[in-house]
This record gives sequence, structure tokens and C-alpha cells, in this order.
Amino acid sequence: MSRVGRRPIPILPGVEVSVEEGKISVRGPRGVLEMELSPGITVKVENDQVAVQRESDSLKHRSLHGLYRSLINNMVVGVSDGFSKTLEIRGVGYRATKSGNRLELSVGYSHPVVFEEPEGISFEVPNPTTVIVKGMDRQQVGNMAAKIRVVRKPEPYKGKGIRYLGEYVRHKAGKTGA
Repeated sequence: MSRVGRRPIPILPGVEVSVEEGKISVRGPRGVLEMELSPGITVKVENDQVAVQRESDSLKHRSLHGLYRSLINNMVVGVSDGFSKTLEIRGVGYRATKSGNRLELSVGYSHPVVFEEPEGISFEVPNPTTVIVKGMDRQQVGNMAAKIRVVRKPEPYKGKGIRYLGEYVRHKAGKTGA
């Protein structure tokens, strides 16, 4: 058995989980998340816990067992607490501003790079060099943070660019004068 897949998922207070016809729906204070279940994977809700089971020990079912357990756990945590990714901007003159539902990045291009808040995602800019991406869907939050980071990846010589909070960027030695 999958070690991840066989652990039950505790249902947090204020969260409702319902399973019907190969579809799971998780409702909480932040909203509703839904997901289709793969054939061969069954989900049971009992005693304030969610249990994920597989119908056979085939390679496909074994690999999906732990995956679906993790995805459902992320849904339960997402509708109750939410997820966030913090990005750090480094470089002289590099900054971020938020106006309405738009995030504007000034990162060395001749024009500011603008991102609109997609549905379910919000941006926070506590200071000009920090951007926080928040939402209830972990995958959407990670994808949006990655799109923002790609605008100006950290470069290895001076470390300028957009990086995740706590990300280590290995520095290279520059040219030596001859």
C-alpha cells in the first residue's frame, strides 16, 4: 500500500466534503473546489475523515492512490486556510506596484510588465520588492508565481531578478581583468 495514500485526511472545521459519481467537491469558507476522480480510485467520507482507496495493485492504481490523497488534502487545506507564495525582487530600480487588480512589475525593461489577477488568485505587495500570490488552489498559486518569476529570472552574476523567498541563487565569478 502507498504510505501516503493510506493516511486518512482530517476534515477541518467549516469544511464539507461530498463525493458523487466520480467527482469530489470540497466546500469551505474560501469557496468550492471540485475534481474528477480517476476510475479505480474510490473516496469515502466517514467520521470527519476522508479515506482514499484503490481497486487493485496495478502500477497505475498504485501511482494514482497517493496522488489523489495529496490532491484532496490540498483541496481541504485550500478552502480553509489557502496557499501563498512569496516572491522577492532584487535589483537596483526593480519594483512591483499593485493598482486595482493589476500587478505591475518594473524589472529593467522599457515598459512595465502587467499581470491581471485571474479568478481565485490575489496579489499583495507589502513593499516594492515583495509580491505575495494567494489563492485556494495550490496548483494555480504555484503556476502564477512561476509566471511572475519567469519575467526576470535571477541571473547568476549579480543575483538580480525575481526569486522565491528563500531561494538560493549560486553566484558565478565574473570576467577577470587581464
